[in-house]
Amino acid sequence: MVEMKKLALSNDMKSNRRPLPSKTLNTATLKRQPPSLRISIPPQSKFKVSAFNKIHSNPTSQIYEATKFLKTPCRFGDFGRKPTSQIAKSASGTSQDSTPDEELEKKPNKTLQLGIVFGFWYFQNIVFNIYNKKCLNIFPYPWLLASFQLFVGSLWMLFLWASKLQPCPKIDKSFIIALLGPALFHTIGHISACVSFSKVAVSFTHVIKSAEPVFSVVFSSALGDTYPLSVWLSILPIVMGCSLAAVTEVSFNLGGLWGAMISNVGFVLRNIYSKKSLQNFKHVNGLNLYGWITILSFFYLFPVAIFVEGSQWVPGYHKAIASIGTPSTFYLWVMISGVFYHLYNQSSYQALDDISPLTFSVGNTMKRVVVIVSTVLVFRNPVRPLNALGSAIAIFGTFLYSQASSKKKAVVEKKD
Repeated sequence: MVEMKKLALSNDMKSNRRPLPSKTLNTATLKRQPPSLRISIPPQSKFKVSAFNKIHSNPTSQIYEATKFLKTPCRFGDFGRKPTSQIAKSASGTSQDSTPDEELEKKPNKTLQLGIVFGFWYFQNIVFNIYNKKCLNIFPYPWLLASFQLFVGSLWMLFLWASKLQPCPKIDKSFIIALLGPALFHTIGHISACVSFSKVAVSFTHVIKSAEPVFSVVFSSALGDTYPLSVWLSILPIVMGCSLAAVTEVSFNLGGLWGAMISNVGFVLRNIYSKKSLQNFKHVNGLNLYGWITILSFFYLFPVAIFVEGSQWVPGYHKAIASIGTPSTFYLWVMISGVFYHLYNQSSYQALDDISPLTFSVGNTMKRVVVIVSTVLVFRNPVRPLNALGSAIAIFGTFLYSQASSKKKAVVEKKD
């Protein structure tokens, strides 16, 4: 009899239960429910809703945030449209409606910035090549002019460090020793290019300098690096194009050809030994590294310049002034060549910091095209059709090399 009463009481309790609605409950729904069915939350409950309650330790605050979250459910569009805003507002514990849209952090236009960097880089390179060639046409002493360009760059970097416009890196004896090799090869590359500029057209020097990837692959392979077949195939049009351009060049000069070739060797060895000797100095950014290389290169080059052509500078100066007429014009040309030599190198390092190596390689290839066309128009150098074809093939090969080498780097990074 007692068991039958318990069973009847249990059935009555089950019949009085009502299922909760399947839709989301908000505060208005809760108020409409009868008092017997309203959900009560104990004061010490650890009720959790999303990540909001982790911010507040007060239980009353937890209940408030929970009911507010139920009242204003999130929409999917909010997550895709303003993810940074949602995270910032959640972390601050404030309402999503209380912060205006003007407080959102606006990202700069990367495309516009990249265009400005490339524009300055190309413009400065064109100006340097034009005025460097103008100076060498009336003052054919590339050792002095190259030394002056390094001297101007050294003064510029010292000014940036002294005025704190550029943070000066903390260096020691080991850093200087590690830079001696890269600075020496940088000096060789720079003076060889200046010698080539003094003997042949600027366009021809740049066509030969576009063969730098060939030397990079050859020297790196000799030192133990391996390259896929696509990289080796990409350097074939570079060799063919440079050969065709050299054979058909109107202003061909053997000294100019060798100067450009040695310049390629110097800059390739600079890059290789920089990676090996400067592994422990990655805290030094590209601009500061180039600044110290410039300073050391000046101390390398200037004493040798005095020995090679120092006795010819005074007569050559008077001859240059007589040919140009006004000394101020000659001074201006020399100063522009020195300033823009450093500025275009500085812009290239800044561009390399902001973009990927592949984009930089493509930009550098297009830079040579722009420089070649500009100097041909300014100096009106005669260009034969086969010479133009060879130049185009060589530059296209450089583009193919940049594509193939970037894929090799991506594969190596995935393996690491």
